[in-house]
Amino acid sequence: MLTTTDPRTIFGLPPPSSPRLALRSSAPAGRPGSGRGSTLLDGGWWPRSADPVAELPGLLLALQAHGPPDDHRPISHVMLREADWDGHPRRLLVNGPDDTREVRLSWFDHLPAGLLTAIYADGRRIDLLTVPAATGHAAAQAALEAAADPADHLPAPDLLAALTVPADPWDGPAAGRPHTPRSQDARLREPSRSR
Repeated sequence: MLTTTDPRTIFGLPPPSSPRLALRSSAPAGRPGSGRGSTLLDGGWWPRSADPVAELPGLLLALQAHGPPDDHRPISHVMLREADWDGHPRRLLVNGPDDTREVRLSWFDHLPAGLLTAIYADGRRIDLLTVPAATGHAAAQAALEAAADPADHLPAPDLLAALTVPADPWDGPAAGRPHTPRSQDARLREPSRSR
């Protein structure tokens, strides 16, 4: 990893091979930013680590490439929750196939847990659930599917909370699948202390 003399700017490494990403089919056509209190998710992402320099370039390139074939506008700004990541650079250079772009990163302590918002140069936005890197495979896959399901309207914090709830064999969900309040016999459970 190379850094400039400005500690707020970090030059990214080449992007990882492919991000673990699940998007709703209409996600990149995204809606313009709105003042809603509850953020509707456009999909989910499961990074391999909590290092934004290693993880974000591949995600941003994948989001840019997923749009309509005639519209590959770059992402210019990403908003993230401070507590979800190990480092907090202010700018990131993303080495794309056609060019290198600088993306502004903004860090907030008041964003909902697990929420990442990417803003395209034309103002469109995409909101993603960010599944913690240490999450088990089955639970992470279930969370990604739920975040990308058009019928699922749970916000990021509720999907993350479901990751810590052990599967109850009496409820019927597959082992490792997050329990969501949509089941008819939803009941309060204590989060698991171990991972």
